[in-house]
Amino acid sequence: MVKTGKNIQVAIADDHSLLRNALAKLINGFEGYNVVMEADNGKDLCNKLVQNVLPDIVLLDVNMPEMDGFETTQWLHKKYPQIKVLALSMLSDERTIIKIFRLGAKGYLLKNTDQTELKTALDSVMNKNVYLSEYVSGKLVSGLHNNVDADEKEAVLNEKEREFLRWTCSELSYKEIAEKMFISPRTVDDYRQALFTRLKVHSRVGLVMYAIKNGVAEL
Repeated sequence: MVKTGKNIQVAIADDHSLLRNALAKLINGFEGYNVVMEADNGKDLCNKLVQNVLPDIVLLDVNMPEMDGFETTQWLHKKYPQIKVLALSMLSDERTIIKIFRLGAKGYLLKNTDQTELKTALDSVMNKNVYLSEYVSGKLVSGLHNNVDADEKEAVLNEKEREFLRWTCSELSYKEIAEKMFISPRTVDDYRQALFTRLKVHSRVGLVMYAIKNGVAEL
């Protein structure tokens, strides 16, 4: 399959061929999207990425043989950080969700999701760099309030930084956040990079998780 026009390129990695093929057919039916790569597992995906044009989004099963979703997400985040990972799984526990986000995923979907939410997730990951469904947000809140994998101390933030973190937890893009805060997009970029360093996170999801855990924002 070849990308046409400005279509967003999607790769799918799932060891269940029937589900993978069904997802590919469904996504190809979405306006503006094109499935350009299918893989049986993480290892197969990594090998194919080296030989082909990189996709914009990887829809990735968490449980796969040879190289699972956790290892694959970590590899993608280090090797191709521009690729946005949207995790897909039957697992709904907070430890799994938090772990995949911390490894670099931009969103998390359960396999029983409907096509409307799938399209919403793809759009959100592509345009806003994050997708948090109401269900996943609830799991993140539950896990973080129960101190799942949490041992860092709260950083001292000024009011502008706290305001930025609160807006980060919304569905707004960074450009829209800049407008809400009456600052330039460049200043928003500076806030983001500074907080990445100070809070030791690597993505918007990491900022959201920090904000929720430390009471800066609520979902």
